[in-house]
Amino acid sequence: MDTFKRRDFIKAGSALAGASVLASTPVGSVFAAGTDEIKIALIGCGGRGTGAAFDAFASGQNIKLVAMADAFQDNLQTTYDTLKEKFGDKVDVPDSRRYVGFDGYKAAIKDADVVLLTTPPGFRPLHFEEAVKAGKHVFMEKPVAVDIPGIHKVLAIAKEAKAKKLNVVVGLQRRYQTNYREAIKRIQDGAIGDIYSGQVYWNSGGVWVRPRQANQTEMEYQMRNWYYFNWLCGDHIVEQHVHNIDVANWIKGKYPVSIQGTGSRAHRTGKEYGEIYDNFAVELTYDDGTVVYSQCRHFEGISNRVDETFQASKGRVYLSAGNQAILWDAKGNEIYRHNPKGNPNPYQQEHKELFEAVANNEYKFDNTEYGAYSTLTGIIGRIACYTGKVIKWDKAMDSTIDLSPATYAWNANPKIVPNQNGEYPVAIPGINTELYL
Repeated sequence: MDTFKRRDFIKAGSALAGASVLASTPVGSVFAAGTDEIKIALIGCGGRGTGAAFDAFASGQNIKLVAMADAFQDNLQTTYDTLKEKFGDKVDVPDSRRYVGFDGYKAAIKDADVVLLTTPPGFRPLHFEEAVKAGKHVFMEKPVAVDIPGIHKVLAIAKEAKAKKLNVVVGLQRRYQTNYREAIKRIQDGAIGDIYSGQVYWNSGGVWVRPRQANQTEMEYQMRNWYYFNWLCGDHIVEQHVHNIDVANWIKGKYPVSIQGTGSRAHRTGKEYGEIYDNFAVELTYDDGTVVYSQCRHFEGISNRVDETFQASKGRVYLSAGNQAILWDAKGNEIYRHNPKGNPNPYQQEHKELFEAVANNEYKFDNTEYGAYSTLTGIIGRIACYTGKVIKWDKAMDSTIDLSPATYAWNANPKIVPNQNGEYPVAIPGINTELYL
């Protein structure tokens, strides 16, 4: 009955058949009679939220956007205008279902069958909890938290989602990218033997800065510049490099037992860059002795690199988001090269598979655990670099440091605020480590 299509369920006249389907169907997946329409709510109306909505509409299913929420009115309006122009009547979000402010997500979630969670990641545990409590299927962007208490919350909620048979897809789209799937399947089937080392990279020029405006509260300034504050972003080792870290964990089929590394603010040192580092170099050590070297940086005007390489007992592999995947044997002979032609866009593919499952009343996706543990790997990497310490996985899980503010309000202050010169405190290994572990 898990594959019983919604349209067939609607036609079923037998009360017994209906009862059977309801018993085995995910909460929130039985829709209004006479329609196969899937209602979605968009929580977070920035660039990634807009992109996620486009990907949902491209899923091939009968999608209707019925609710939107964002902290900022201008963000919501811009995204609404963009989507309405493109998708017309498929965007049915009157003023009464456009929710602005910190708590708007609660009302927006109630209106939907599937919720897209695309705010800055510091809000992810709260929003995920609300969506699952309401019995909604979820797409949530990576990373899924910014601190270890947030990870614990997400993992606890994941158990509830699983019990309710709610599909959860996490936006680590390499998991839905054909070259990664094909290459890693071959690796897991033994094509190059046991992985014993690797290198993963996200080196780029960095992201946007939004200048401080007159009369902005500190909360609004940090929300507008969320990438540069750990309570919202987690630093770029968590927010961005989590993709490559996740590939390492996926290939190994496990998570590191200890992490150590170094990092700093070498180029992006101005106060407009908040509290985050601009470079990290980390070693992920697994229980079999495998060490994966992880590097990410935001330096302008130098060579970029976003890819992964791994060495194994019988060969090696190269992977990249540009649809490349090459395997070699121990003598350097090429044994597999992925053909990139015609491969689906992985951002769209993750939505295609999610919405297909929802349309067919199938429970197929439980991405939360690997999303949470790869996020946690990045968080521990950040802590290791900020403190200069070797951090054991099990010990890190005991951390109670919660980065979120005591109150979500425009006139409230986050925990990290600037000094009289507008400069934010930055981690200095060996000096102010009590702030981070």
